[in-house]
Amino acid sequence: MDWNRLICDKRFGLEEYNDPKRGTRSDFLRDYDRLIFSSPFRRLQNKTQVFPLPGSIFVHNRLTHSLEVACVGRSLATEAAIALKEKYAGEPWVNKFDAMGEITSAACLAHDLGNPPFGHSGEKAIATFFSEGPGAELKSELTENQWADLTRFDGNANAFRLLTHRFKGRRPGGFAMTYSMLASIVKYPYESSLAGTKNKFGFFTSEIADFERVARELGIKPMPGPDGEVRYARFPLVYLVEAADDICYEVMDIEDAHKLGWVPTQKVIDLMLGFFEDDKIEHMEQVMSRLDDPNEKIAYLRSAVIGTLVKAAAEAFIAGEEEILQGTYEGTLLDNITPRLRTAYDRCAELSWSKIYCAPDVVDIDLAGTSIISFLLEKLVEAVRNPSFNYSRLLLAKVPQQYEIDAPTLFGKLQAVVDHVSGMTDVYALDLYRKLNGMSLKINN
Repeated sequence: MDWNRLICDKRFGLEEYNDPKRGTRSDFLRDYDRLIFSSPFRRLQNKTQVFPLPGSIFVHNRLTHSLEVACVGRSLATEAAIALKEKYAGEPWVNKFDAMGEITSAACLAHDLGNPPFGHSGEKAIATFFSEGPGAELKSELTENQWADLTRFDGNANAFRLLTHRFKGRRPGGFAMTYSMLASIVKYPYESSLAGTKNKFGFFTSEIADFERVARELGIKPMPGPDGEVRYARFPLVYLVEAADDICYEVMDIEDAHKLGWVPTQKVIDLMLGFFEDDKIEHMEQVMSRLDDPNEKIAYLRSAVIGTLVKAAAEAFIAGEEEILQGTYEGTLLDNITPRLRTAYDRCAELSWSKIYCAPDVVDIDLAGTSIISFLLEKLVEAVRNPSFNYSRLLLAKVPQQYEIDAPTLFGKLQAVVDHVSGMTDVYALDLYRKLNGMSLKINN
């Protein structure tokens, strides 16, 4: 793959309006700003990241997480761009690397846009509604690939659809993002039939042609399977977006757990000091000795850990650049940092699984979210299949007009339902669940 072609500010769906002249803002900065002001991005403030929302103690939601990932991604890309500009100093297009931070930060803002309410349990709830729940009876009416899309539902593929699909009343190209930004959010550049046991893939059947269009424009290397399955090499900046996300959720989840009192202060200090050499640890302990507030000590360590991982991930990106451009790079950037840093990161991951993701409060959210989403899917699927029924007409009247509930195919109708449910906030989904069960009816005396 070729950097000169990979960094492209042409807009998806608005190609004829591409203007190479730069204004006060680049097109990549316009991507960032457009996302910040968008409704799907604002809705992230009421979507669970990990911990229950809201509470008396601030914890991260999807919006604050995405903003932090964008900051880290920008720093990562800026570090990498400095090295790449030195390496390619003689090339006439070398200044294109200046846009790496803008592209990466915009992609980081968008990376969770497709996630449904109630955290990752929401993804699982949608998938299992079709594989294990009432939706299983629809299998015979769908193609194999359509069935794979539903039973392996993934927020990553849903983000690409949200940004590119022309919903009712919208313009061609969806959000009309730049080609490079769109490619940067596709962590798994293959179709759902290749998702494997992790149920991760990059685009639904309905968006395969859209991704192929992006890939052709940018020269992303095709890597088809033996039976012609749609698979591509990763777009290089995906590695930076992925690393920024991994750094933020691992470190910030532990800081949140500490604020909630789920993990003792000394345990967190020991984990975070594990990222540093002995001489650095001595200095950091001196700094912490001047801080009385345990939360401030952890905030100081968190900042230092993120800075260290950013530098290490950028170095891994530069070291693996040739393999990344060939599509042969193995693992993530954080898989290829120094053994000491990787060991410290793995210890944080182990604590997260044992003390955070399996904690009773988190499991309660998973259980409640699964029940709510499954119920809403069941009612809405029944309604789009039987739109003439009285209950169906009443329920479908509540669905925003942008969703094509009257699509000509069953798969189109089911996608409209999933689009609607996955776009809900936790608060809205819970409120609708209560209303449909008659638990929040307002009656004036």
